[in-house]
Amino acid sequence: MIEGRDLVAKHFPEFNSKQLDLLQAYVDALLETNKVINLISRKNEDEVWVNHILHSLSIVKVVQFLPNQDVLDFGTGGGLPGIPLAIAFPETNFLLVDSIGKKVNAVKRMAEQIGLSNVKTQHTRVEDLPMKFDFAASRAVTALPTIDGWLKGKLKKGKMGDLPNGLIYIKGGDFDHELKKINRPYKIWQMTDWFESDFFETKKVVWLNLA
Repeated sequence: MIEGRDLVAKHFPEFNSKQLDLLQAYVDALLETNKVINLISRKNEDEVWVNHILHSLSIVKVVQFLPNQDVLDFGTGGGLPGIPLAIAFPETNFLLVDSIGKKVNAVKRMAEQIGLSNVKTQHTRVEDLPMKFDFAASRAVTALPTIDGWLKGKLKKGKMGDLPNGLIYIKGGDFDHELKKINRPYKIWQMTDWFESDFFETKKVVWLNLA
């Protein structure tokens, strides 16, 4: 079974050796930090490359963030999906926020430890942020209608890349009822179109035009 950086190299042949090295350094830092602060489930640490790195990088399959764009990762937890995305797009600016201070501090330390200059962190709630972003990205933090409220006025209008500005969200299961409540343009991709593991069976990436 292919594991680790080889797994990423297989699915993302465009990644260079420096990016693969950074992902490995991040995984090492994440697992070390997880011994002290619970950032990811300790039950599936062995599956970190599939359950967290590939899972986060699924966003790369649907959007190419551009140099100098500003991307928000809210509810970042252990830096996911923000740090893998920052490694994938080294010229894009990422702000990683979480309402739990010790997680934000841990993410800040990890980003500094592996030398990521395009990542900033902030201990705050999304709705309290004063600035605007080109995109927001996150993994299954809460229901989509709630996020719609959080992001009101936080996204710049525009289309500089493959998709109009908006929310790129990783979510599992059936959430059609949530999409109907929001009533905004959206697009959904199935992760099984890209990855073989059973873990991705119900996992999806959804783009929502919330700008």
